[in-house]
Amino acid sequence: MRSVNVGIARPLMAGGRRVLSGIGKQAVVGPVAVARLGLAGDEQADLSVHGGLDKAVYACPAEHSAFWQARRQEHGVSLFDEALPGGFVGENLSLQGLLEPQVWVGDELHFPYCVLRVTAPREPCFKFNAIMGYAQAARDMVLSGRSGFYLAVDVPGTIEAGQAFTLVPGRRALGITQALDAKRIKHLR
Repeated sequence: MRSVNVGIARPLMAGGRRVLSGIGKQAVVGPVAVARLGLAGDEQADLSVHGGLDKAVYACPAEHSAFWQARRQEHGVSLFDEALPGGFVGENLSLQGLLEPQVWVGDELHFPYCVLRVTAPREPCFKFNAIMGYAQAARDMVLSGRSGFYLAVDVPGTIEAGQAFTLVPGRRALGITQALDAKRIKHLR
């Protein structure tokens, strides 16, 4: 795992209005407590769509950083070819080596001191557009399949950047990529 990221809810200009958002996260050094409702020091602003037992932690493959930086450059948001820092897209965990096509709802990620269970792909909202700096970012996330996924906390404990994890397959009835298919159809209309 590349980084563990947390953030507090802060005002964000999104869609021409000022809203509260917990999307801005920054990497943490050292162990972070993992409880049933998420990571210590992390906040979600809108609990109707973020957080809770089934969306306690959000993980995103670090490999997507180059894609998002390129999209920002194409839209004139960023002039430099630098990797986005961990937490930039709102993820709590910047994972290395685990992409959406390899992940299924019900799979478990076993870290040395906690166990997290995959529950759903991320469904981006207008706040993602604001943080990325262009109006079609949420659509790009869904269409590209670079959504990351939400996790429930099955075994609380601690987690730290640099830790290895093991993917333990669940029932394998619904893949993250498959779960995004319905969203893709909606965004293509």
